[in-house]
Formats: sequence, C-alpha cells, structure tokens
Amino acid sequence: MNPIQAPPDFQHERISKTGILLINLGTPDAPTTSATRRYLKEFLWDPRVVEIPRLVWWLILNGIVLITRPKKSARAYQSVWMEKGSPLLVHSQALTNKLRQSLQAEQYQVELAMRYGKPSIGTVLEKMSTEGVKRLLVLPLYPQYSSTTTASTFDAIAEIMKNWRELPGLQFISDYHDDSAYIEAMASHLNSYWQHNGRSPYLLLSYHGLPERNIRLGDPYQEQCQRTSELLAEKLGLSNEEWGISFQSRFGRAEWIKPYTEATLKSLPEEGKKKVDVFCPGFPADCLETLEEIAVENRDYFLQAGGEVFQYIPALNSEDVHVTALLELVKRHVCIWA
Repeated sequence: MNPIQAPPDFQHERISKTGILLINLGTPDAPTTSATRRYLKEFLWDPRVVEIPRLVWWLILNGIVLITRPKKSARAYQSVWMEKGSPLLVHSQALTNKLRQSLQAEQYQVELAMRYGKPSIGTVLEKMSTEGVKRLLVLPLYPQYSSTTTASTFDAIAEIMKNWRELPGLQFISDYHDDSAYIEAMASHLNSYWQHNGRSPYLLLSYHGLPERNIRLGDPYQEQCQRTSELLAEKLGLSNEEWGISFQSRFGRAEWIKPYTEATLKSLPEEGKKKVDVFCPGFPADCLETLEEIAVENRDYFLQAGGEVFQYIPALNSEDVHVTALLELVKRHVCIWA
C-alpha cells in the first residue's frame, strides 16, 4: 500500500488538513440491558430508520420495543462481545488505524465515528475542526446506499454543521457497491478463506434487509445489492447455480425484501444444497448481525433443516485487502483537492 503523497502546493509548514471520516452504524457501550436500551432508543427513533408517524411509533417504541427488546439484545451482544469491546467498534477502529497508517502525510487526518452511540459524529467533527481540518471526505461504511443508513448519516452531519460559522470543503461518498477495488477485495478475501478452510459448493450472499415499502418509494438498495452480488460472483467465476442472494435482520410485521435469509437456509437442504458458505457483502465489519444472527442463529436453522456443513466467512474487517480497497477509493476522491 503506497501512501498518498502530499500535493506540491501543500508542501509547507502551515498546512490545512484534509479529514477522512469513516462512519459506521453504532453499538451499545456495553452488553447490558441498560446500555442496549439507550442505543436502541437513539437508533430506532431516527425517522430514516422507522418511517412510521411519530406519535404512533413513540407509543410502540416506548410502550413495547424498549421494554421487551433490550434484554434479549443484551444477551446476544454478550455472546459476541470481545475483550476490547463491541466487535463492530473494535474492527472499525482497527480498520481506521490501518488506513491512517497508510496515509503517511501530515495533511491527512483519519477518524472514526458512529452514527449512533460513541464515538459520536458530533464529537469527532468538533475534534477535526479544532485540529485544522479544512476539507472533509466522509466515507460511510455502507457499500450499498440506503436512506436508512447513508442518508441518515448525511442528515446527522448537516444537523451538526448547520450552526457552524466556517464550513469545511465537503465530499460525501454515497455508495461504493460496484467499486472495482471493493469487489476485488471481497473476491481475494473469499479465495483466501477457501484456500485455508475448504469451499462449499454453494455461496449465499446475505445482506441486511429493508421494508419493501422503502424500495417502492425509490430506495436503490436492493438493486445495488444485486449488482454487488453479480459482480462478485463473476469475479469468483461462479455459475448461477453456485450462488444466491438473501436478506436478513427483519424487524416488525411489515413485508421486507425477499428472499429472507432464514427461509432460504431452511430450504436449501431440500434442494440438495447441504453444504453452504455464507458471506455478507454489505457488512464491512463483523457485528451482531453477522456473528450472532448468521454464524449462530441461522447456522442452527440450516443444520436443523438437514444441512451438513455451514461456514460463515468473516467480514473484511481490517484485512489488508480491505485497507487497500478503501485507500484506492479515498485517493480517487481527495485528488480533486490536489
């Protein structure tokens, strides 16, 4: 990985900094019921996440969801919690640190923030402003665009900056679902995993789900997930019979985009697919939805339905191929400031 060289015009002592801000979804501070409740309250109250009339949703959220869900979620977090904290935060911070090391020039400042929870976007933006960041590249770690994630991140930044006297030059990467470096990184990662652990005849690509209503209203998320999957399968040299796509993490009673991951894994053994590998291209860092929902809960569904071999392939996390892909993505955007 070659560091970005400082542009000639910036080779002087009093240099204004270019900030690279990575943003991921968020996590509770601890795997406890109270911490999980605080996190869920912030996350689920976002009108981009749940598009239900506010009064109706306030009653449901505070009268049902925040009473019943935090305890169950806390137990799930406890099963995946790492020594240094939440997997999502640990892996995202490691990725940020490696990207920072790759940008070995003083005019670049690389930071990590969470849309919900800590470190908050507001706290990190204030820090970057205080330390001289005059140009800001925001990279939400959501390869596929959705109003529930990417647009919500933009909303948060706009809300924070609306009262700032001096605004930085701003670039916002809305998605990178078909970025060649990202596809190459995933393909390299999967091939490396298969080389060391063996390969199942069938690969299931599981993405976080969305309500069907979001897609009808124009959210491009499902289309982008499909495109990512097709490009990855092509890069891996897979035939149409060797891979499939599904959507996980359904919440509530509304219809979500299909096929559902749970239902798919339950049906695969009946179709003769008793050995399966599962990878989640929409999750750059491992988290509750991959380590517990996929690697444990959905694994059990598959085996109970007659499956024989289930391999969850970890997210890219802070692997060097991931750092290289993001470095290429960043370089293509910051070059306009050179």
